[in-house]
Amino acid sequence: MTLVPRPRTGSSSYHRHRPWPMCRQCCGLALDMGSARTRAWIAGRGMILDVPTITFPGAGAVYPIQRGAIVDVPGTSRMLDRLLGHRLPRLTRPLVVVTTPVLDGPTYRERARTAVEVLRPRTVLTVPTARAIALAADADLSRPLLVVDIGAHLTEVVLLSEGMVFDARRTAVGTTDISAPGTSAEVIEAVTTMITSMLRQDRTSVTADALCRGALLAGGGALRPDLTYRLTGSLHAPLRAVPAPHTAAIRGAAKILQSAHAHPSARSAHPPGRGTGPHSH
Repeated sequence: MTLVPRPRTGSSSYHRHRPWPMCRQCCGLALDMGSARTRAWIAGRGMILDVPTITFPGAGAVYPIQRGAIVDVPGTSRMLDRLLGHRLPRLTRPLVVVTTPVLDGPTYRERARTAVEVLRPRTVLTVPTARAIALAADADLSRPLLVVDIGAHLTEVVLLSEGMVFDARRTAVGTTDISAPGTSAEVIEAVTTMITSMLRQDRTSVTADALCRGALLAGGGALRPDLTYRLTGSLHAPLRAVPAPHTAAIRGAAKILQSAHAHPSARSAHPPGRGTGPHSH
């Protein structure tokens, strides 16, 4: 996502627009919808949801997001309405930031925006999950950075250069595929293979520089010491786990939400009946 600079401090409109939570004209929501968990952050209240990604259309449970893809848009809408519809202030249209996988980006963004319509957003911004993780870790984005996000059902390796996605790989393997401690070989092999492929195909030194600097590790996999230790040995490079790695993406999205809130363009609501606003990625 490309953020627009904040207005200069001398701008009268900037001074009149109070920061959250004092601002009563605005409502902000950050969403991180994964295959296993859905997390939400509301401006002025912090993270208010960390629950299984599940909905109940009838007698049984349905998982509307699988392996990093939204497979059931109506089900995702029902889930969001059930979890968040009563938590958002009435008569407001929230500014929403949604994290998205890199390689399923266009499809995921389109389906996510459709699902989020149930919350009546005035603007929807999307951000690659890897960039949100980097922001949560306060990483120096002026230098190449490798982000390894090991989730429950999906593992993504993303190379950022100057804060933008330079290269990316993914595999439908995650922590749920690890049956017991010490059986993380499949995940380790997948991550090593993806990074090796990136090194071989990169005709520049960007990937090598990022690897030498050390990869940023996030997701539930970063909470497993055995996996981190073995992955460091396999890559022959340092790894740095993000603090509270399983919630890094939602915290990064919240930072983007706070930055976007201060910009005048984010404060202009769409007329009733119009769809969600522009998105960035």
